[in-house]
Order: sequence, then C-alpha cells, then structure tokens
Amino acid sequence: MISFEEVRQYCIHLKTVKQVARQTATQFICAFKLFWEKTLKRPWPAELALVRANPEFKLPVVLSAAEVRAILAQVQAFDHRVCLTTIYSCGLRLGEGLRLQVRDIDSQRLLLHIRGGKGNRDRYVPLPQRTLELLRQQWKTHRHPTLLFPAKGQGHNGAPTATQPLPHSTLQRGFRLALEASGVNKDAHVHTLRHSYATHLLEQGENLRQIQVNLGHKSPTVTAVYAHLTSLCKTQHQKRLDQFMSDL
Repeated sequence: MISFEEVRQYCIHLKTVKQVARQTATQFICAFKLFWEKTLKRPWPAELALVRANPEFKLPVVLSAAEVRAILAQVQAFDHRVCLTTIYSCGLRLGEGLRLQVRDIDSQRLLLHIRGGKGNRDRYVPLPQRTLELLRQQWKTHRHPTLLFPAKGQGHNGAPTATQPLPHSTLQRGFRLALEASGVNKDAHVHTLRHSYATHLLEQGENLRQIQVNLGHKSPTVTAVYAHLTSLCKTQHQKRLDQFMSDL
C-alpha cells in the first residue's frame, strides 16, 4: 500500500522537479486527500500541508487596443475572426464565445445571454452594435438553426448540419497564427482578449462594478486586479507623483 512518505516525495517532485503551477499541485493534493480519506479510510497526515507551493500573484498579460485590432486583422478565417471579436468586445471566456447560440442574441436590447458560465451561472452582457452586425454576417454563411459558430468538419462544409461548435483548439490555433503574423511580441492567448476588454473599459471610465457584472465575477476583488493594468491609472498616478515630488 502506498505510504505517506511516497506521497510527500511526489509532492516535492511536483514542486522542485516538474515545477508545476501552484494550482496544479494543489489539485493533486486535494484529489489525493479525497482518495486517502474516502477510499483508503485513513487519516490525512497534517504534514502534507507543508509541501504546498507558496501562493502566487501574477498580473495577466494585457494587449493595447491597437494590438488587439492588429491581431484580429490577421485572422484569416471569417468565423474565427468574428468569434474572437465577440470574445473581446463582450469580455467572454473562450467556451462562452464558442457555445453562443442564435437564441442568445437580444438584438433589440443589444444584449448577449451567456448561459452556463463559470460556476454554472447565467448573465447578460452588453452587445456592441458592430459585433451584432458581424454575428449576423457570420450566421448568413451557414444559417445553422441553433449554433452561431458550428464546427465545419473535415470538408469545411458541414457547418449547416453540425452538432457541435468549433473546437477550442481550432480557435486557439487561429489566434496564435494571427498573433505571430501581427508582429505583437507578447505572450498572449485567447483569454488575453478578456483581460484586455476589462482593462480597456476601465481606461474608458467604466466603473469596476459594471465590469464585474459584465465578466461574471463573483467577487469584486477578482475584478479589482485590472486597476493594476490600466495605462490611464498609471499615467495619472505618475502625474500626481511628479507634482508632489517636484520641490525635492
């Protein structure tokens, strides 16, 4: 039977050799704790808490408005470009964008109904008029009765009858190729568009509470991180600092 020391050594291996993210190490410990207590019916050793990685606080990568537009302009497939534009302009997660359906568009109120977001919570997000126009153009390319971004299949002609949306990997690859073609030298991913959306709204004067609602964050603390990322806040802070310290 597996021993406590073997578990401890593997946790140390995760931290020092594989150097996995703190969240990955924590997921392993939690999963094994459940197995240890529920399946093996053994008390969980308190010493294992010592091998957890230290807490991390990392700011996300954020693209400027010009960089976002430069990347989107390089997306070759029209459905990919519309989906990525929707993710950015509405602050969506990757899966939320790909799962959008025709019924989710409220064109009269200019809202998107996001169903089953993180935590299985629904929400409404503002829909820019330009994004609505692009979504209409996208739907006309396939006229699927349900899906806005149906998978096209191997022959690229199966969208009208698809049963699944575009795969995550397909859109991620399209974004990666567009990032390389744009010349933007940042470690950006599709989710970076969501971070950029929140930061750009804050720079435009939108309040954090509204941004929290748009993003579907449960806690305002999570949304407050974007205050660290706005160039406007940094510029205003620098002006106040320079003025205050000018007589030194």
